[in-house]
Amino acid sequence: MSAIDDSEQAVPEQGPRLAAAPGGVSRPAAGRAAAARETYRQTVGRLASAQKRAAPGSPAYSVYVNRRIGKYLAAWAYRAGLTPNAVTAISAVFTFSGIVVLALAPLEWFTGLVVAALLVVGYAFDSADGQVARLRGGGSLAGEWLDHVVDAVKIATLHVAVLVTLFLHVEALPTAVLLIPLGYSVVATVSFFAFILSDQLRSVYASRGFGRAPRGESTIIRSLMVVPTDYGVLCLVFVLLAAPAVFLVVYALMFLANAGYLVLASHKWFRDMGRLDERTAH
Repeated sequence: MSAIDDSEQAVPEQGPRLAAAPGGVSRPAAGRAAAARETYRQTVGRLASAQKRAAPGSPAYSVYVNRRIGKYLAAWAYRAGLTPNAVTAISAVFTFSGIVVLALAPLEWFTGLVVAALLVVGYAFDSADGQVARLRGGGSLAGEWLDHVVDAVKIATLHVAVLVTLFLHVEALPTAVLLIPLGYSVVATVSFFAFILSDQLRSVYASRGFGRAPRGESTIIRSLMVVPTDYGVLCLVFVLLAAPAVFLVVYALMFLANAGYLVLASHKWFRDMGRLDERTAH
């Protein structure tokens, strides 16, 4: 998974999910009333107008493809009366079904298609949960916690599943090749933790009255440059499972790209935290 994604049910500035709407009506109740009055297209339009700005360095698939798919799923889920946590659960079902199939299913011509489809749909619902929260008037701490824990389990198990399928279903594979998914798992886990920690420390900085921590702008060129770190692209790479040799080459290249990105990003994040320390010292 990319260290930067679009999945979190972030708690917006207006407060938690159950903050009161004008007139003493809870935001979810007000949201359900609005859903009853508007069409699906109007819900999509309302969500598009309230879309969260992409985080700096967000990769292209996550921003321009997954978020858009998630928008339509979020509008459907919202009109169906689903809560953000229910959408997170749907995402988990698709994602972990894909991981189980990846680990245990024989490598037939269609296996990779099934794995990729399940992971792609799971990722789209992962984007939708936060968008449903915004439609309902705000996220919640519990929802954000659940979303991040599901992401953490996904990151911890996906590359282990790759290792298992290589061990079980690819013959005459050099043992050293199994180190690739192990290394990828380490890189993905550390990247996720480092990104989340950096984000939380920026929030601590803001909560102390210093204002929002400065962040760069997200651009198309920057998004395209970090495509190899995109979890959505990784999902699509599993289509190549029917040709293990080709899959391994692409998978190994993505591992190297993610490892390089982690080194560079860690240096930047550390410098960013140092600058925040300097600001708080004055």
